[in-house]
Amino acid sequence: MRAVYQVAEAVDADLPGNRTVRIQRDAARVNELAESGFDGLAYKVFENDLCREAWPILRGMLREGRLPRIALKWCQERGLPFWVHPDDMALLRSSPVARDEILVDVLMRALKSFRRKALVEGGWNPDYKGGRGASCLTTYFVGQCIWEFRRVYTTWAKNRQRWAELHALYDGAEETARENPRLFGRLLAAGSVSETEAAVLSTNFADILAEQPAVTRAVISLTIEGYNDTDIADELNITHAAVRMRKTRFRKALYDAARERRIWIPEQLHTKASTRRRTQRGAA
Repeated sequence: MRAVYQVAEAVDADLPGNRTVRIQRDAARVNELAESGFDGLAYKVFENDLCREAWPILRGMLREGRLPRIALKWCQERGLPFWVHPDDMALLRSSPVARDEILVDVLMRALKSFRRKALVEGGWNPDYKGGRGASCLTTYFVGQCIWEFRRVYTTWAKNRQRWAELHALYDGAEETARENPRLFGRLLAAGSVSETEAAVLSTNFADILAEQPAVTRAVISLTIEGYNDTDIADELNITHAAVRMRKTRFRKALYDAARERRIWIPEQLHTKASTRRRTQRGAA
């Protein structure tokens, strides 16, 4: 139960006002949102408010190492296999970019499970009498984010390992790339996604991605994980056109960075992009 109290304490310390007042306000808002089935514009506004309140709390808990420790404890209590590498723990405590990168995915997953568990299924109870009593919706949501951390971290850590392996093999060495045509053949065969994947070969990729808006970072992260445009649009609740636009803008950012010598992109990709542009202009 101590872990649950730590979540409530973190939220209470960060949010202004009395907890009882927040719970009463939340109960009234849930009743209003229930009339529209927890959907529509009003619910989107509610989600935005919820994320805005939870974001600094979650960042602080990551920076202090509390969030991973609570996630580890909860998994241990439920017999779920989970482990956070000490190097990753240190990175999340020291790097704002790493914290933001992982929290985008945590929030996206938690919003879905929170809606179902807390609201649709009635898991949040403003009249709860056990333990410290009832919690506000933000506390429940932060707890849901911590629960989703296990899955998000596992994917994030695997991607970091894959990127590290690629960096070790292709750290800016164009000669090495020419000596390993199989890998580039696989990347190039993947279509537009390959440009993002191939850019992973540069150690500056994460820095350029970190400069992008949160939604763009989420789109690119899901793309690298292998999701198609339809899955990404459904996951982030945006249109297919928005997904394509985010990819296009990020691709442009990569090529701009390449011209500024901030990142190396294989020559094959430059050639492919130029050919596609010429074809499009000819078709027009």
